[in-house]
Amino acid sequence: MKLNLVSSCLIATIWLTACLQQTPEQEQITIAAAANMQFVMEALVKEFTAKTGIGCQTIISSSGKLTAQIKEGAPYDIFASANMKYPEELFRSGMTEAPPKVYAYGMIVLWTVVKDIDPSIVFLTDESVRHIALSNPKTAPYGSAAMEVLDHFDIFDTVQAKLVYGESIAQTNQFITSGAAEMGFTSLSTVLSPEMKERGRWLLIKNGAYQPIRQGVVVIKRDNGNFGGARKFSEFLFSPEAKKILKNYGYLADEPTGRANSNH
Repeated sequence: MKLNLVSSCLIATIWLTACLQQTPEQEQITIAAAANMQFVMEALVKEFTAKTGIGCQTIISSSGKLTAQIKEGAPYDIFASANMKYPEELFRSGMTEAPPKVYAYGMIVLWTVVKDIDPSIVFLTDESVRHIALSNPKTAPYGSAAMEVLDHFDIFDTVQAKLVYGESIAQTNQFITSGAAEMGFTSLSTVLSPEMKERGRWLLIKNGAYQPIRQGVVVIKRDNGNFGGARKFSEFLFSPEAKKILKNYGYLADEPTGRANSNH
């Protein structure tokens, strides 16, 4: 009798396991996102998954590095870049489902967590500022924009020896928040994020000091031909819900035209 009970339990366990294995898994997509999107992407993914039931895995790095990884066959479904250059490059290579679209315009700030420093362009040349952090302009669009700012204010030659380069905005932020760099250039979305908004002081760089940062999104072609979830996320980025989230993190829906400047 005891043996029959054990056998019955064993059979029930095997049947239950088989049923669980047959349950369809939640649809998942992998999003390759530029480092400036690190904080806002968490909010976007949360809203998207709640709305669609589609799960998301996010890979954060510089746009240039993510592009190289996609070309090498990285299994990403969608690419949210910090500019249009890299998505357009992938499209020309036949690796995307359609041409890229601008989903947001990014803005940059000069940021410090050092108590005695009031961030300003002029103060970058002060001898007390020994290190200025920015992202690698060769792979990170926000680093390229920071270089444009230094050229615009004609101080690049003066501060060149002070520049320290992060491989992405994420690493640049570490240089700034650790105090390893007295000041640095980062995205407005970083300093507006819940994780960082209470840290230090920042200066919004006027629009005319650098070219508008047009951030593009593309759906990557995959061998499995399943673009459904990626298409839905791409469409979601242009929805009222996503635009509201992007705006809360300092992104613009339309190309900036003014030369406004503000402090915080």
